[in-house]
Amino acid sequence: MSDPRELYQQVILEHNKKPRNFGKLENCTHHAEGHNPLCGDQLELSLIIENGHVQDIKFTGTGCAIDVASASLMTGAVKGRPVAEAEAMAEQFRGMVRGELEPGAGTPLLGKLTLFSGVKDLPSRVKCAVLPWATLHAALRGEEEASTE
Repeated sequence: MSDPRELYQQVILEHNKKPRNFGKLENCTHHAEGHNPLCGDQLELSLIIENGHVQDIKFTGTGCAIDVASASLMTGAVKGRPVAEAEAMAEQFRGMVRGELEPGAGTPLLGKLTLFSGVKDLPSRVKCAVLPWATLHAALRGEEEASTE
């Protein structure tokens, strides 16, 4: 499996089929809903923030495989991290999929999330990959809604 596109497709399909951290959190401290009007993806994110860290995070919603996989991988990546680091990851991810940052040097916090770097070559899918991260950003800022528009 030396072709990065093949690995990307495999990871997307796996996380779409069996998303991690899917569901709602009772007693969440932060919450936001995200919407991509272009394709209709809907996402609801709930978090428990304690002592400046993301203690738990879950999502629900309906969307394309890229949206669901991005949310699944994002929730796993930010769980347990300081809020400031989660925000920095969101900025790096958005920059990477928009082609503004190079994976690796420009995205040190992302690790395996750099698999999404090829999304920049699929302009109609950039907003799908970004929706969970935009929703995370909104939730961390105390905003109830996020949109990719």
